[in-house]
Amino acid sequence: MNQFVNNFLKGIGIGSANVIPGVSGGTIALLTGIFERLINCLKSFNITALQLLFKGKFKELAKHVDLWFLLSVGAGVIVSILTIAKLFEIWLAGYYSRIYLMCFFLGLVIASIYYVGKTVKNWDWKSILAFIIGAGIAFAIFVLNYIKETGVESAEMQSAEMNRNFIYVMICGAIGICSMILPGLSGSYVLLMMGVYDNIIVAISNLDLGVLIPFAIGAIAGLLAFSHVLSWIFKRFPDITIALLTGFILGSLPVIYPWRDAITNELAFPEANIKLAIAIVIALIGAAVIVLTEKMAAKKQ
Repeated sequence: MNQFVNNFLKGIGIGSANVIPGVSGGTIALLTGIFERLINCLKSFNITALQLLFKGKFKELAKHVDLWFLLSVGAGVIVSILTIAKLFEIWLAGYYSRIYLMCFFLGLVIASIYYVGKTVKNWDWKSILAFIIGAGIAFAIFVLNYIKETGVESAEMQSAEMNRNFIYVMICGAIGICSMILPGLSGSYVLLMMGVYDNIIVAISNLDLGVLIPFAIGAIAGLLAFSHVLSWIFKRFPDITIALLTGFILGSLPVIYPWRDAITNELAFPEANIKLAIAIVIALIGAAVIVLTEKMAAKKQ
């Protein structure tokens, strides 16, 4: 039962991160130590699983797909999307509450870079090159998105925001879910780029099956297919893969930088120093959460 609760809480972290544009649920899975197990669990939904299902060997099927682990993490993800995500939406709506929340995640992600990078056994030139490439790709995505955010939206983009086409939403589900499980990339940010983020959030709140069903179909198909590819890469090139993902995490930091959209004139007021101090403390708390989690995990091992 303790293991179920532990995985349930990790699922809450993954689900909460996936709702916020700029924060990667895959990063949370990676830093909480369940990323590879989660990928292998998803990959196990194969022909063997179908054979066990049709033969009625449900006990063997549950063991094959690591069902208890999947249910505990999945339950946490669903609960966080339906509850904590609502709370985050309220915080993100306020100017300073948004900054404080993003500061917490900033501290959390910065600390995770060290611990994730530490798992690379051999930092040779290949790993270093993969790290640089990962950071460069993530930063390039940020720059392109920032240019798009500050520019004037075209008519095509505006129409895409209200797009409810079954096939298009299904494709968004497949692409979005793949980016959600990849550390350093934000699934919500990808959905925002594709113009369906608001639609999905509203659909979840209103249980709009016309949007949720095609999105879920695409997400399941994309998840099962992508998990096989990612698992194969992890087994063949573990150090290079982790180094690449660590670079992704580093390159994605500007996306969640709390003062990216801040008004510089506010720094002229004395109370700004107090708010800045609070923001720094919150960021340090976020980093401390990761440090304590890693220390407890090391002690347990």
